[in-house]
Amino acid sequence: MPKFRLFFAVCCLICITVTAGAQTITTADTFFSAVSDAYAAIKDYSATISITAGSGSKAEAMTGRAAFKKPNLLRIDFTNPDEQTIVFNGDQLTIYLPGYNVVLSQSVDKGAGASGASLATPQGLALMKRYYSIAYETGSEPVPLDEGSRDRVVVLILARKTTTEMFRTIRLMVGADDKLIRRIEAENISGERIVFNFSGYALNQGILDNRFIYDSPASANIFNDFLFSE
Repeated sequence: MPKFRLFFAVCCLICITVTAGAQTITTADTFFSAVSDAYAAIKDYSATISITAGSGSKAEAMTGRAAFKKPNLLRIDFTNPDEQTIVFNGDQLTIYLPGYNVVLSQSVDKGAGASGASLATPQGLALMKRYYSIAYETGSEPVPLDEGSRDRVVVLILARKTTTEMFRTIRLMVGADDKLIRRIEAENISGERIVFNFSGYALNQGILDNRFIYDSPASANIFNDFLFSE
């Protein structure tokens, strides 16, 4: 079920980013640590998210609104595909795919290592720093997010140190002024490129825990522990 694993990779990456921020730049490692410190002060946020996976005729595009609450609650309600939903409540990853009328549910092993669902925890960033080398792409000076854009970002490159990590490389773009992540470009172990764009942040709005409770449609077929099914 490669597409379902891709959705899971998407969820993991987003959870990683919410534990990451920025400050006065010195080394890339110091900058990355400062990013963590800045995001540690955020209790919750919502943001518009767009995701593109693959390339060419096989590219898939998704858009929606993401909500995050410390320490590790996450929900994405998509508008494209409409009604598609990803929810992580700290113990369970749930994905609703309306096009297939299925709900995919995966329990999280809290003792898991640095890959898979364990990245969707407060320890995710620490694991990233441990298992990925961190460097500036070209230097510490901010650059435009896109050609002609007024939005200026600092660009980091994360490269895995071992072959067991889910993503080979992660290109992380952080806003130079507000220290919020604007874009992630990641390459997974299959060589597929996944791009995430974040905009329209709303910080510390007092999101309630019940926002991360998901009631599956009564007519949907439910598949448990889908990541490890044959």
